[in-house]
Amino acid sequence: MGTSDVRVDTWNAGVDFPIFDAKTRSIKKSVIGAAGGVIGSTGSKVMVVEALKDINLHLKHGDRVGLVGHNGAGKSTLLRLLAGIYEPTSGSCRVQGRVAPVFDLGVGMDPEISGYENILVRGMFLGMSRKEMLRKVDDIAEFTELGDYLEMPLRTYSAGMRVRVALGVVTSTDPEILILDEGIGNVDAAFMKKSRKRLQELVERSGILVFASHSNEFLAQLCDRALWIDHGRIRQEGGIEEVVEAYEGPEAAASVRRVLADMEKDSNADDAVNAEGEDSE
Repeated sequence: MGTSDVRVDTWNAGVDFPIFDAKTRSIKKSVIGAAGGVIGSTGSKVMVVEALKDINLHLKHGDRVGLVGHNGAGKSTLLRLLAGIYEPTSGSCRVQGRVAPVFDLGVGMDPEISGYENILVRGMFLGMSRKEMLRKVDDIAEFTELGDYLEMPLRTYSAGMRVRVALGVVTSTDPEILILDEGIGNVDAAFMKKSRKRLQELVERSGILVFASHSNEFLAQLCDRALWIDHGRIRQEGGIEEVVEAYEGPEAAASVRRVLADMEKDSNADDAVNAEGEDSE
């Protein structure tokens, strides 16, 4: 599939979850808690939670979109709709391209085996062959900076160390559409910067990124636009700074501005170094 063919489109898409009576099936509380949408009813008088409603989203190759919103606003439901895990109960959704959904970086990892073995297992979980992962394992190991720890069982790792392994594997794959949900904030600033560059390279070579996170810093580093999801609807769409300010206020927007300024400074420094290298040749 050519890059121009990679697309994500939704037209007035909605996802409803039925609410059963507690006497029959007690999923009422869990559905409301997970979806956080508007409670309504269908024509057959079945109570439903409108987890998503009237979602119109049109993404093309190269788009990097961050989702913001409170817990239960519908961010994860939207990601699962785009990944094909949920079917729209109203409207329509069309995804063209190979999707790699990453909702929990720990899924597919075994605490009893080594970091090296987990690299292979995690890669195969994401659709790569063992042969492909064996070719990539040295590069992933170098990226994680974990050294001899990769010989040890994963249960000996801190949360940040596990994230390093999982991110190393995820960013070594070649998805056309990467769906990323939370869970990658447990790393130090230097490694976060390194991860951002690797994720940006992944997006550049493979297509679309849709990323839900509570970390405005990470959103600013990885995405160039944002959607504010509120009670299952898109409340606002625009630049990261603009949407974060509307959602969280001027202080949060100022933090995003600082991150963007630091990124531009780093980019200019890299350009200067590259220019010097070319002049010396």
